[in-house]
Amino acid sequence: MRQQGMTLIQLLAVMALVTVLVQLATPTFADMTARQHRQLAAEQLAIGLRTARSEAILRHQPVVIHAVEQDWSKGWRITADASGQGHDDSDNPLLIERRESGRVTVVGNQPVRNFVRFSELGAPLHASGAFQAGTLHICQGNDPKSHYQVVLAKSGRVSLRQGLDEQALCERQGLDEQALCERQGS
Repeated sequence: MRQQGMTLIQLLAVMALVTVLVQLATPTFADMTARQHRQLAAEQLAIGLRTARSEAILRHQPVVIHAVEQDWSKGWRITADASGQGHDDSDNPLLIERRESGRVTVVGNQPVRNFVRFSELGAPLHASGAFQAGTLHICQGNDPKSHYQVVLAKSGRVSLRQGLDEQALCERQGLDEQALCERQGS
């Protein structure tokens, strides 16, 4: 007599094996997804800065790229700086807006903390004429490490660098997020 199908013991063994494999794969999949989100955020931010610079040159007019709600993690807007007041003037025409989910932490050092202004020649300059060069760090959520760095040079050149870099800005941002969660929880 030939047996058709599987026994209960065989079925339970296969289910146990599948359960173990899923538990082993889940953290790896989550890490891979987080890495992809960080890489995409870095690439999109670099493209945004390059686009803002190109628009300034093409329009022969200052252009500002600024963080949504003063947080690069939430996205950015590119506006033509017709009035010379940058992103503070709501009458300046909006050219491009990119909203982000906020899943990826993005922080900039002091010169590029909230915005970058490109002159009509594509140089990153404050309205006062001072150079504006700096680095935007794409951080790993709760870890004080910058995985990608979007670097703005004095010339206006935007470069995207990848490398694990201990970064105090990332650590402070993580602490700010933790404090916010604790306040909301209480």
